[in-house]
Amino acid sequence: MQAKTRVNFYILNTVEPASRLNFACRLTEKAYSLNNRVYAHTATPRDAQQLDEMLWTFRQGSFVPHQLLTDAGKHRAPVSIGTNDTSEKNGDLLINLAEAIPEFISGFQRVAEIICSDEQSRQIGRERFKNYRRLGIEPETHQISK
Repeated sequence: MQAKTRVNFYILNTVEPASRLNFACRLTEKAYSLNNRVYAHTATPRDAQQLDEMLWTFRQGSFVPHQLLTDAGKHRAPVSIGTNDTSEKNGDLLINLAEAIPEFISGFQRVAEIICSDEQSRQIGRERFKNYRRLGIEPETHQISK
């Protein structure tokens, strides 16, 4: 594990799953505007497709050049979305939208974990938080009220 990998947990003040994807879009847009290469990791191809569609529509006037990874070919867009089968292995920001910590986090400078406020999501988040600590990473937590 590279010591430079930082992990941030964003705890949303909502139980709506769509809010999680909306926040992922906002975080992606911000990182892109700072010239960061972003990889959004989802649990399923369906989740990846849903995020892909939201990045086109989440905010009027927003443009985030991105691509849905469907194979292990060349990835050219500054923002990519995939699953365990089609993942980026390095970049500036990894947005983890899957339940487990991806094995390749050390290839990223930062990891973002987005947690809804329902009990099941919070419990899954607590487990990931503990697992990051076991990996020698002390995550930072941010409460998001919007």
